[in-house]
Parts: sequence; structure tokens; C-alpha cells
Amino acid sequence: MTGGAQIVLVALTLVLPLAALISRRPPLGTTIKLAAIWIAIFAVVVAVAALVGS
Repeated sequence: MTGGAQIVLVALTLVLPLAALISRRPPLGTTIKLAAIWIAIFAVVVAVAALVGS
């Protein structure tokens, strides 16, 4: 995967869960907490993929 495509994929994986949380309209504190959890999950997945790829 090229650099530009990878950036787009990572951006989508971070934006889509946040958009889903906002559309459900839970309290702001819950939205922020769940968004942080999703970001951490995707960061771990991307880090593992980078380690396996190198």
C-alpha cells in the first residue's frame, strides 16, 4: 500500500467510529472516552501491522 492510500485508510478508520458515536448522541464525556478507546485500538493495529511489515 502506498503512503497516500495508507494515510487515507487510517483517517477513515479514525473518523468513521467518531461519526458513529456523534450520530448516536451519547453524552459528550462518553463520546470522548469511546473515541479515545477506538483511536487506541486502531493505533495498536497500525503499530502491529508496521512491525509485521518491516
